[in-house]
Amino acid sequence: MEIKWEGVMPAVTTKFTEEGQLDLLMFEKNIKAQIDAGVSGIILGGTLGEASTLTKEEKEVLINVSLKIAEGKIPVIVNIAEQATSEAVALAKRAEELGVNGLMLLPPMRYKATDHETVVYFKEIAQSTSLPIMIYNNPIDYKIEVTLEMFDELVKLENIQAVKESTRDISNVTRIKNRFGDRLKVLCGVDTLALESLVTGGDGWVAGLVVAYPAETVAIYKLVKAGRIDEAVAIYRWFMPLLELDISPQLVQNIKLAEVATGLGTENVRLPRLPLQGVERERVLSIIDVAMKSRPILPDYKNI
Repeated sequence: MEIKWEGVMPAVTTKFTEEGQLDLLMFEKNIKAQIDAGVSGIILGGTLGEASTLTKEEKEVLINVSLKIAEGKIPVIVNIAEQATSEAVALAKRAEELGVNGLMLLPPMRYKATDHETVVYFKEIAQSTSLPIMIYNNPIDYKIEVTLEMFDELVKLENIQAVKESTRDISNVTRIKNRFGDRLKVLCGVDTLALESLVTGGDGWVAGLVVAYPAETVAIYKLVKAGRIDEAVAIYRWFMPLLELDISPQLVQNIKLAEVATGLGTENVRLPRLPLQGVERERVLSIIDVAMKSRPILPDYKNI
């Protein structure tokens, strides 16, 4: 399946039972809701998916289940954030064997690589697979920035096709487009900058709160691309207090509470994470409660 690297792509949460096992029933319910809302693909095993706590066997289960649910309607993309290049290459190869449609690559983990080391790392993975690839550029959280000069080298490989732009510098969308045009698709990776990114030429949105509010997220994307900016802004303003829950070290717990509110998940997380407690829990629940009481009526965005 060809990936167009556009539209809304949820970085989906991993669902767990109270006993800490994979909750595949709730996972299926959520993925089906994403597909019904009109997302353009799903991304497994990102930060929001608690990938660092998943075993190789669990990752394979999630891949197989997702491919079965998707039924070829949308691409299934797997995030790679391994400790060693050899492990990253092995996962890329295994994902391709299982039928995954694309990959998202984080830079080397637990080591602040140089620019050269980072480029070589990405190239080693890309050359090990025929799958299309999106580079995750998030220097705020992962301390490594993929610069334009680094992308000059990376785009020499045909299967490196997109960037998840999370520098939080909104002008970087324009810089990338000026440098690479459509050769490098740009997907916003920061929920609170999504509308701005799309208006300035971004191709898509790798979203977090979409896992709880898929229709609202896709509606914003569709309205912006149709030039109906005022309608998109109105939904976006309602959405902003929720979107801010994504830019927090506790984004997983925050967003899982939102999933509970919309019936698309539970708040079960995997240790060392714990559910929110005390004042912070009440603050997040209050934000969600206000949003639920004022949830907007959406236009017929699917037919735009």
